[in-house]
Amino acid sequence: MLGLDLRTARIVWTASLMALLMFAVYVTRSTLLVIVFAIFFSYLLYPLIGMLERVMPKKVPRALTIGLGFVIVIGAIAIVSSLLGPRIVDEATHLGQKVPELMKDPNLVNKIPMPRILESQRGRIVGFFQEQFEEGSGKALPLAKRVGTTVLHAASNLIYLVLIPVLSFLLIKEGPTIRATMLSWMNPRHAHLWGNIADDLSFTLSKYVRALLLLSLSTLVAYGVAFSVMGVPYALVLAAVAAVLEFIPFVGPLAALIGTVAISALTGFDSLLLLFGFIVAYRAFQDYVLSPYLMSEGVEVSPLLVIVGLLLGDEIGGVAGIFLSVPVMAALKIIVTHARAQQHAVKVLGDLEAGQAAVAPGLSRTPESLLGK
Repeated sequence: MLGLDLRTARIVWTASLMALLMFAVYVTRSTLLVIVFAIFFSYLLYPLIGMLERVMPKKVPRALTIGLGFVIVIGAIAIVSSLLGPRIVDEATHLGQKVPELMKDPNLVNKIPMPRILESQRGRIVGFFQEQFEEGSGKALPLAKRVGTTVLHAASNLIYLVLIPVLSFLLIKEGPTIRATMLSWMNPRHAHLWGNIADDLSFTLSKYVRALLLLSLSTLVAYGVAFSVMGVPYALVLAAVAAVLEFIPFVGPLAALIGTVAISALTGFDSLLLLFGFIVAYRAFQDYVLSPYLMSEGVEVSPLLVIVGLLLGDEIGGVAGIFLSVPVMAALKIIVTHARAQQHAVKVLGDLEAGQAAVAPGLSRTPESLLGK
């Protein structure tokens, strides 16, 4: 009567709520990031806690079992950090001081080992890399500073180091109760839909987080051992950087390959072809054997969407946005898939109801099981 379309009003209202929700997420992104890391940490610990629950006597409270799992993991992290941390810091400090000096060395052209086939082009190749280093330092150094500042801020903020394990403990302990309570607030159809979405999200995130951790540890061990055996300078810090870059799909491993070969060349390592061949062989093993095995049951995301997500993540959330881009896209894919399946079920139900009404108008039974009721 007033010229208002209720369907259009509902669409506008829903879009406004979604925009408000996205704005709230952006404003509170620092707090949400802590919660996200707590969730990831929970997924890393959950297999160990599940094993402890099966081993521990039934009389032992679940909270005590969860606490024991946290003590074991945090203790292991502290031991490894105390053993490897000082050496990595020393190598990184020395390397950071040496690389700028090497780039300014007038005799750098003759110091870098190259295959015989490239000897005639030595001057041009080295000159090209020197120009790229000088031109790119204006962009690379601020980026490195931003990444380093983010990491140091998170590491130096004691509240994060305490809050993330505490939140993870509470999530593991209270998670099933919170899930059941939230689903009980919904009607049966929506509860069935969001229950399935929550199950798939939990399964996918657990596979993704554990696979990333195992891939990173595999890279750290393989590179650390191989580089040390081959005599690569700064072997441990190069392996550690490559392990961290495993958390960035596509771009991270490529950056690790280029950076490792470049630094090895600058520091006078002779067997560059051997080093390059090892890294390529390891990447082939990891990308085509190890990674598909670890992520075989996860949600696959198109490489194009991964690259777009990395770019958008960097613009929106910086380093944290890059790290979270793939899980967010996987979560969106799960939600869209389940929503389309629910919509299809509603359409099928409507067609069946229409068919029953046409054949026997007095029948009232409907196949509600299609909607999970």
